[in-house]
Amino acid sequence: MKKKILIVGGTGFIGFHLLKSLKNKCDVYSLSKNKPNKERKIEGVKYLFCDIFNKNLLYKKLKKKSFNYVINLGGYVDHSNKKKTLESHYYGCKNLIDYFKNKNIKKFIQIGSSLEYGKKRSPHSESLKGKPIGVYGKSKLKSTKYLIKSNKRNNFPFIVLRLYQVYGPNQSVNRLIPIVITSCLKNQKFKCSNGKQLRDFIYVKDLINLINKIIFVKKKITGIFNVGSGKPVSVKSIIRLINKRIKKGFPQYGKVKMRKDESDNYYPRLNKIKNSLKWKATTSLNFGLFKTIKFYNEFR
Repeated sequence: MKKKILIVGGTGFIGFHLLKSLKNKCDVYSLSKNKPNKERKIEGVKYLFCDIFNKNLLYKKLKKKSFNYVINLGGYVDHSNKKKTLESHYYGCKNLIDYFKNKNIKKFIQIGSSLEYGKKRSPHSESLKGKPIGVYGKSKLKSTKYLIKSNKRNNFPFIVLRLYQVYGPNQSVNRLIPIVITSCLKNQKFKCSNGKQLRDFIYVKDLINLINKIIFVKKKITGIFNVGSGKPVSVKSIIRLINKRIKKGFPQYGKVKMRKDESDNYYPRLNKIKNSLKWKATTSLNFGLFKTIKFYNEFR
């Protein structure tokens, strides 16, 4: 029998790629607050619509449906709205856990965030006690703690994937790489930081391969896992690579100040995920950027 999978936040960037990878192998459902835009709608996917913060409506939408796996990518995108960020990323996640904790699912895969570590010194290991600064990181860490508590009380099967900088085709133009690409394609001047900070960028296909592996391998694993490329690079080098490949655009370095919750260097240790699942990212930065630039060039 086909695995039945619920992807919460299936109309978003990562959700779109994940649905596309699973639609021919599994019985897949997407649950989101809003309908997918034209570029992200996928034939063969069953779409459900609901705000996961609304507990009563959520339970009504899920009633009489059964799933083997739940993957939570849901949450409010604009993190400047503190109330909605907390509601969706923590209380929404809590509602999902409370619903599925007695449903005998095989795995609840929570998409966490590297910001759960706060300003802890890089490279981050999963054993670090997180001390996030912003509401998004705090909401994600509260969700992680609730999952750990649910596992201890109800043997709730979970994995938290703490993502670093994910990029790739079809990402909304509100993140660093899409902003730089679209600005260069339009031959515009654009403001950026001094670019000296180190970050870990992982191509979306590598993340999707990891989630597929978690779903299809027989090995049972639980806990928190960092997910990245393992190759931190400076933001300036990313901007220069894009600028050089497109041969247009004018980055204005030093015109944007770093946020209070940002650190100069932010990247993970990946020993745990490599040892537990024999997984590592395989897409080079050059190839990942090539594929991403090609997408924005064709669809602009």
